[in-house]
Amino acid sequence: MFLNYLQKFEQVMQSVECLKGQQNTDIAYLTNEMVSLLSEIKENGNKLMWIGNGGSAAIASHGAIDYWRTGEIKSVCFNDGSLLSCIGNDFGYAAVFQKSIEMFAEPGDLLVAISSSGQSENIINGVKAARNKGCKVISLSGFLQENPLRMLGDFNFYVPSSHYGHVELAHGILCHSFLDLYMAKVKGTRTW
Repeated sequence: MFLNYLQKFEQVMQSVECLKGQQNTDIAYLTNEMVSLLSEIKENGNKLMWIGNGGSAAIASHGAIDYWRTGEIKSVCFNDGSLLSCIGNDFGYAAVFQKSIEMFAEPGDLLVAISSSGQSENIINGVKAARNKGCKVISLSGFLQENPLRMLGDFNFYVPSSHYGHVELAHGILCHSFLDLYMAKVKGTRTW
């Protein structure tokens, strides 16, 4: 049974769909573009901002730490419990990421928006706020192919599965792969 699970997950990873803007592209090409974008962010002194709910929040938090610690790229995740409850109480839960991004985003920053369903209103509002501030956006989504988040980023990675475990694992692997490939390019460090 476990091997069947892994085989299914391998099929999911091989089926990840990538869009640059709204145009289909190859995952290898888009991953290389991501690595170049990370280099640009670092060189220009910009930052990465991460948002996600539930399991996606854990991926976002983990990503922010890894990109800051390992990649030496300024990186912040807006999922602190006090921050979320404050903004949720004062402005509504749909604005919890929007308000943080409006306050902290600067032109040239990069938002990493992670949502398994791609339909979370607070994530969509965060993306809109990032766009209004002149930021680039990477989206990681799953479930329905027509989910709105899938079309909102400069780079969009869609995992064609309705299984939370597979979508979250794929998002985690994608985030790790971008950083690993960045480190290989910039520092000559290979960890695989």
